[in-house]
Amino acid sequence: MSKLKVLLSLVLLTSLVTTCFAAESEDLSKENAELRQKVQKLDNDLEELKRAIIPQDNATDTQTPKMVWSSLDIQIYGYLKLDAAYDSSRINNGNYAQWVEPENENDDDNQFNMTANESRFGVKINGPDNGTMKTSGRAEVDFYGGTNENKAQLMMRHAYMKLDWPDCRFNIIAGQTSDVISPLFPSTVNYSVGWWTGNIGYRRPQIRLTKEYELNEQTDLKIEGALAKTIGRDSVTHTDSGEDSGLPTIQARAGMTLPVYGPGPTVVGLSGHLGEEEYDIEPSGRNKEFTTWSINLDVTQPIRNWLSIKGELFTGENLDAYLGGIGQGVTTTGLNRYEEVGSKGGWLAASLGPWDKMRFNVGGGFDDVDRSNVNTDDRTMNRSIFGNMFYTLNKNTEWAVELSHWRTEYRGSGDGESLRLQAALIYKF
Repeated sequence: MSKLKVLLSLVLLTSLVTTCFAAESEDLSKENAELRQKVQKLDNDLEELKRAIIPQDNATDTQTPKMVWSSLDIQIYGYLKLDAAYDSSRINNGNYAQWVEPENENDDDNQFNMTANESRFGVKINGPDNGTMKTSGRAEVDFYGGTNENKAQLMMRHAYMKLDWPDCRFNIIAGQTSDVISPLFPSTVNYSVGWWTGNIGYRRPQIRLTKEYELNEQTDLKIEGALAKTIGRDSVTHTDSGEDSGLPTIQARAGMTLPVYGPGPTVVGLSGHLGEEEYDIEPSGRNKEFTTWSINLDVTQPIRNWLSIKGELFTGENLDAYLGGIGQGVTTTGLNRYEEVGSKGGWLAASLGPWDKMRFNVGGGFDDVDRSNVNTDDRTMNRSIFGNMFYTLNKNTEWAVELSHWRTEYRGSGDGESLRLQAALIYKF
């Protein structure tokens, strides 16, 4: 009897265990099926995402990659500059110095100016080079294009292409760039780098040819010639006197590089230009022609590793477009009506340093106008002397300060003098 009870108990226990395992197995099968469905859905979603992000092989084979910039070597350069200047008397233009206004009525009329207009942006482009000829180009602007002080407009400085044959030491420049004549300029904080006070030469559209000759191991000769646009001014009939002449202006320079004295070569250049303006002086068509010309000398002379001197001299007539004659080209009114304004002048500057983080520049210049070519109250002499320091804050940032004295004389009364203190912060890139 006891054996029978034990046997029945075992059968009952086995049934219960089997039932439990069967229930658990059924639950696990259901869960596994649900998991397989979720995994399959994730796989499908992943494939759709891949197709959306990664192009198909056949589409990739037919698409051509696009260049982000250019196949040419392009370099962006420039600087950001803030200028602040105090003048003890009224200066024209103010943001930069040209000459002192007459003081016969406004004596010691001091002023303060601040601007970022000299900030400059440029692009240099190089290539291609076929082994014989190299091509390159350059475009550069600043913000002295006019309008309100806080709404400056762009002004084109350079925009040209260059074709260079290095083996022949010959190149062609076509576009707008600096004049061939009087190529040097002093290192000033003042934007105008001595213009209207002895330093002539500006920028204009031109086509220029340059050829260099090696005379011996230490002496080179450079010959430059250009046909440039004649920059004139509107006459009474509102026609441009430069284009109305029907002729370009000729510019030329011969420069010698040779050993004379000091740690580096001496460079001496003789240059000049010749052009013509035509003024329509009456609406009936009567016109008058005026010549613009100059003869110029430029010299660069290293003295020591820490000292170099450079300067220029000029003489000529009708030089307002070249920033000579203190901004006066042709007298159009008064007793000296239709006189070409003659002038002569020059500048000299020394660069010292660098020492540690500092470098210095000192110099001066003058523009002396022929008094017989201008009327009463016109400018006859403009002189300036300056000294400045540039201090390097890091490899891209400089701080600069400049002190300069200006004197402008007029035919008649009203001579003016001003002491100018200018500071600048410059970030180069």
